[in-house]
Amino acid sequence: MNNSFSPKASTQPLAGLNADQKLAVEYISSPLLVLAGAGSGKTSVITRKICYLVSHCQMDARHITAVTFTNKAAREMRARSSALLGKAGKGVKISTFHQLGLKIIQRELSLAKRKSGFSILDDQDAKAIIKDILFNDGDSADELLDLAQRQMSEWKNLGLNPEQAAALYSKASPQELRILEVYKRYQRALASYNAVDFDDLIAIPAAILKNNEQALARWRLRIRYLLVDEYQDTNISQYQLVKLLVGDRSGLCVVGDDDQSIYTWRGANPENLNQLSDDFPGLNVIKLQQNYRSTNRILRSANQLIANNSHLFDKKLWSEKGLGDTIQVQRLSNEDAETEFICNQIIDQKLKQGCAFSDFAVLVRG
Repeated sequence: MNNSFSPKASTQPLAGLNADQKLAVEYISSPLLVLAGAGSGKTSVITRKICYLVSHCQMDARHITAVTFTNKAAREMRARSSALLGKAGKGVKISTFHQLGLKIIQRELSLAKRKSGFSILDDQDAKAIIKDILFNDGDSADELLDLAQRQMSEWKNLGLNPEQAAALYSKASPQELRILEVYKRYQRALASYNAVDFDDLIAIPAAILKNNEQALARWRLRIRYLLVDEYQDTNISQYQLVKLLVGDRSGLCVVGDDDQSIYTWRGANPENLNQLSDDFPGLNVIKLQQNYRSTNRILRSANQLIANNSHLFDKKLWSEKGLGDTIQVQRLSNEDAETEFICNQIIDQKLKQGCAFSDFAVLVRG
């Protein structure tokens, strides 16, 4: 398979980009990690790179796939790519990880051991099946239900089927043995119902590509350049899927930032960024450090805090927006005091500066 790209002469996809963003868009010689700090224009880099591959390189749009984590992000990427490419971009596939996994299962039904029209169970449907298994065996469903569901989801995110999970427990406790048994029966139940759960949308495609060379060859032929957004939020199973789809080819660009990893509670593994250099020899790293959202006073404070994190790659965000106002930290006794303080600040600024209430924003955690 020819995996070399031939640049042409137009520069349209590079218009308005800074020097590092241009490097990230143009680099196609080996797998690429774009270490993108907050507010550094990573979505622009991804969509411009898609445009670059189509308009500058001899690459058919239908062989380019970009994946991200939310439907909103995928819609935004599709809109930007369409605005840049027009009809030339028809065939580019931009989706979430789970939508890509669903497409693989739909195309590989026999290997997925499912039939056409299979169901995708939500958490409540999956929980009902687990509850039936526990109840039929005389267990107190409430006692093990949530624990079993969380553990089985974790195993799937690690790419472990019931047999592989059982192999990890040479000295399993009675509770662990019980959950392993439930996992085995739960997977059989899903197959009998012609259904998959949300975690299966990644676990099943990864298993198919790992265990079937013909299927792997088919999907590598379809996907010749893969772009991955928010890479720090990938779990082990998603990372395995990426490795299988790319193989030893150069057609990979991942965009991420280990300092923005906030989903470890649901299986995200920011160490996947560190693993890239081992699994993809020749990996090139380009840092996006110019921030387009904040002033330098905010960025310097953020840099100082982030410096305490453990990283493989260091970066320092900066901005052309000037120094900016001082940062104020106010300690207050309770939520009522916080509310009163914020309201007074808004009223004071509104009266002094003649602002409208629509000029103000309040950010809260959770």
